[in-house]
Amino acid sequence: MSEMFGEVATLLLMAFALGMDAFSVALGMGMHKLRLKNILEIGITIGLFHVWMPLLGLVAGKFLSEKFGAFATFIGGLLLIILGVQMIWASLKKGEEKAITPAGIGLIIFALSVSLDSFSVGLSLGIYGAKTILVILCFGIVATVQTWAGLLLGRKVSGWMGNYSEALGGAILLAFGLKLLAPFWQFL
Repeated sequence: MSEMFGEVATLLLMAFALGMDAFSVALGMGMHKLRLKNILEIGITIGLFHVWMPLLGLVAGKFLSEKFGAFATFIGGLLLIILGVQMIWASLKKGEEKAITPAGIGLIIFALSVSLDSFSVGLSLGIYGAKTILVILCFGIVATVQTWAGLLLGRKVSGWMGNYSEALGGAILLAFGLKLLAPFWQFL
């Protein structure tokens, strides 16, 4: 039972980290006075993308795990580290605001852009052997809630929080990547 709780806690933290980019972009987008109906649609769309992208990654990761075992776990850890560093790096860049209109094709592009990292994390989790239903539920629900929170909060505050939230998400992914690589440190 405590193993299951540990897995759920880990997946929720990872889902939170992955949802930080959606939150930060939604925070800026929420400053454009969106209607509540638009906020609902945007959150659900982001949530669905955070279900399908890691699902595709999990399937690919499970296939790789069966074929390559420990090597695949090592690659999964490296992917998380790279994603974490990339998220931290992106948060430090100044003056590059994402200007995507959250409607129609713009919403699809927005949803895809903030969920691409979920594919790679899904790949890593598939290699690691995570439970598929648990992963997609955690990722989808957390991303939806974080997107709604970002959009609603964006209506109330200025955009200074966006960069910090993405850096925090990157740091969490980096930490999980290092944790996956822990068994390999003895070979260095």
